[in-house]
Amino acid sequence: MLIEHCTVCPRQCGARRDETENVGGFCRMPAAPRLARAALHFGEEPCISGTRGSGTVFFSGCVLSCAFCQNAKISRGGVGKTVTPARLADIFRELEAAGAHNINLVSPTPFVPAIIEALSRYKPHIPIVYNCGGYERVETLKSLEGLVDIYLPDLKYTDRALSLSLSGVEDYFDFAAPAVAEMVRQTGGAVFDADGILQRGTVIRHLVLPGQTRASMAVLDFLKAYKDTALISLMFQYTPMTDIPGYPTLSRRLTRRECEKVWAYMEACGFENGYVQSRESAGVQMIPAFDLTGV
Repeated sequence: MLIEHCTVCPRQCGARRDETENVGGFCRMPAAPRLARAALHFGEEPCISGTRGSGTVFFSGCVLSCAFCQNAKISRGGVGKTVTPARLADIFRELEAAGAHNINLVSPTPFVPAIIEALSRYKPHIPIVYNCGGYERVETLKSLEGLVDIYLPDLKYTDRALSLSLSGVEDYFDFAAPAVAEMVRQTGGAVFDADGILQRGTVIRHLVLPGQTRASMAVLDFLKAYKDTALISLMFQYTPMTDIPGYPTLSRRLTRRECEKVWAYMEACGFENGYVQSRESAGVQMIPAFDLTGV
């Protein structure tokens, strides 16, 4: 497959992307999907992982450049294997046969055209989860309408300076805000099965960063508009991966005081539908092995 002038993500870099390994563009990925792992995964929210696991497909490459990324080996390092859309469709089938509650596409944005082709070949009888960093074009999301059942975006920041410093894009919120609105429009409110597994809906994640509690409160202020139409997942499991110039606090884990402060603010905002992931779940041991399992 071939993308002549790529405009899939907000960067709209216009790169020519084909199936070769010599690729351009910010994501440095071919048009055909490059995968690092495809396996049952139990580290998502309870309504996603359930008891049998989420059929998680980890894509290589990323449209952001987060300084604190836990998956830098694949997001920036490019580790992975390029497969055809036909093989991706087979992987969906295999994960479904293994008992997965859903098909969970992690960092899928650069490969939306290939994902659409794969789903045209085989649409699983379990929900499709679009698990992304929130930096999305509404036009790209609209191309997925009717194919994606659950959106699982991050909402990282509202502050332009912070998003530029930590994720390499000043306009993160300019795109993430309408992207979240489009996701919620497509899915509507949360729908669960009899076992409490999410079948349809949007779960908006926010990772609290050390030393940035006010930034998290600003995000929660924005998300108040969605407290009745989406699930909110507040994440305290930040794991320091490297020293980040200008942000010494990001070299440590969150303190209990920081967690308590943001949690209390979340409660004061009136959020009742969602999840809180504790700081005790932090650690490099929680990062999957990107060893081409299932690829």
